[in-house]
Amino acid sequence: MKYSTFIAATAAALTLSACFSLPAGPAGPQGATGDTGATGYTGAKGNTGNTGATGYTGATGNTGATGGAGAMGGTGATGATGGTGATGDTGATGYTGATGSTGATGNTGAKGNTGTTGGAVVIVPAR
Repeated sequence: MKYSTFIAATAAALTLSACFSLPAGPAGPQGATGDTGATGYTGAKGNTGNTGATGYTGATGNTGATGGAGAMGGTGATGATGGTGATGDTGATGYTGATGSTGATGNTGAKGNTGTTGGAVVIVPAR
């Protein structure tokens, strides 16, 4: 129990000491400045490589020859015209028949008498 009381008292003292601030004391003497180290050497600069040569441009190829025009075909021969057939013979003309005789002339009949004149005319109407 002794230790627990001691620890509690120490903790309370530390807690209260954080609440108080005292003015800073006088500054102490300045320490000696240390020596600066030696500067290292910078390596030598390498040479810049040369630029490669530019390649040549190839020659331009020739243009191919133009082909000739094909030959034109000949015109075919014209066929012969067929021969004209012969005209047939004309048939013989038949004979004309003989002309018949004219019949005898008949007699004229006897002349009748003329009737009496002045008779009455009867008109019958149509039905």
